[in-house]
Amino acid sequence: MLLEGLGLDRQTEGVYRLMLTNHRWGVAELASRQGVSDAELRGCLDRLAELRLLTPSAVPGELRPVHPKAGLQALLQGREAELQLRQAELEQAKEAVACLIDEFSDLYSGNRQRHAEQLIGMAAITARIEALAREAGSECLTFNPGGAQSHESLEASKPLDRDVIGRGVTMRTVYLDSVRNDSVTTEYAGWLTDLGAEVRTVPTLPLRMLLIDREVALVPVDPGNTRKGAVQLSGSGVVAGLVALFERVWESAAPLGAGPERDEQGLTPQQQELLRLLGDGLTDAAAGNRLGISLRTVRRMMAELMERLDAQSRFVAGLRAGRRGWL
Repeated sequence: MLLEGLGLDRQTEGVYRLMLTNHRWGVAELASRQGVSDAELRGCLDRLAELRLLTPSAVPGELRPVHPKAGLQALLQGREAELQLRQAELEQAKEAVACLIDEFSDLYSGNRQRHAEQLIGMAAITARIEALAREAGSECLTFNPGGAQSHESLEASKPLDRDVIGRGVTMRTVYLDSVRNDSVTTEYAGWLTDLGAEVRTVPTLPLRMLLIDREVALVPVDPGNTRKGAVQLSGSGVVAGLVALFERVWESAAPLGAGPERDEQGLTPQQQELLRLLGDGLTDAAAGNRLGISLRTVRRMMAELMERLDAQSRFVAGLRAGRRGWL
């Protein structure tokens, strides 16, 4: 429990302690001493390798624990640097949002148009989305991160979608690749396509976004928590930049009706992005959140990749993936 803040749960910490005092014990002995199954023990070893607390020994195929003075100190320094970076990013984001709101909210007064408006609460955001959709005259562009959606929410959106498309408004929507495995969302996307909309998917999306007629944008105040509120923007420069972002993502996205293209290594875009996210230091949970998939799915995907690499641990998998040019 003492090292949970560094990413070690009680079980993994126990395995690490055993390995430090008994360097030559194999998987079976370690599992027996720790009172866990072989599969659970290998999960602990993977986590230790991920945290760089295991390193290859002189014996091929074997791993040895890194001394705590080096391994845990490096881990602690990494966590401190990560926290400092996140704090700095948060402060920068707060400052940017505040400047953006001030710039466009206060730029005009009297009878002049306000170019930004902050919306607080899901009720206000939902009402504004419905109002903007009803006012759309030519185009509606949407980023929809977050993975699969509920049947109730999708059914509730159908009347408005039917009305918008029925007026001849072009509708283009980008979802995460993960929705391809959800029958409810893919059925809804197919329904949209039948009406005349276009739907594509990508491994990850930068933020949730709605663009109407290339004149108005609705974006979250905090991309990490859309329930905190949203900002409606109508300044031509800002909206033009968001439209350019949408078009760039759209160009690289795959039509929902077609299977994702694999690279020369046989990897799907989602697999490539998972390797990149984990390689950048994100945890399984954080990577899953970005991809819109569960923690269980992340670990299943990694198990499949490790099998392809013929690796028994993530540490070895990372080395072999690098040698093959996967990273």
